[in-house]
Amino acid sequence: LNRQKENKKPIIMCIITGRTYGSYINQASMLWKNQGEDATLNCSHVMTIEFYQMYWYRQLPGEPMKQMVYTIPNAEPDFEPDFRDEKFSVTKPDARSGTLTVKNLVPGDQGLYFCAVSIHSDTLFCSRKFWITKNL
Repeated sequence: LNRQKENKKPIIMCIITGRTYGSYINQASMLWKNQGEDATLNCSHVMTIEFYQMYWYRQLPGEPMKQMVYTIPNAEPDFEPDFRDEKFSVTKPDARSGTLTVKNLVPGDQGLYFCAVSIHSDTLFCSRKFWITKNL
């Protein structure tokens, strides 16, 4: 039991909020999770419903940013090959919101998570960044 408890190290999730494309996105600045828990990241915007396409990206330390998944409301998400497993899930219930869940957190999940929305494949807008890091 003690050995199992020692293996559950805290993982810090920092959520960077800000003003993007003339709108505010508000969310708690940090979310504390333990190793082995799930982390759900929320993304939303207040632009028109034409901005219904949502993209999630991840950048691990020292690596380039990679697209994880593309999703639209009420449709199956389109995961990139590196992210097609039970580790990740997304929801997209409507045009203005969505979530990404990283399941069973491990130190290797440390990185920058980025959400973006777009209108008809135009330039991406309404960005949101999430930083997941382990407690040293």
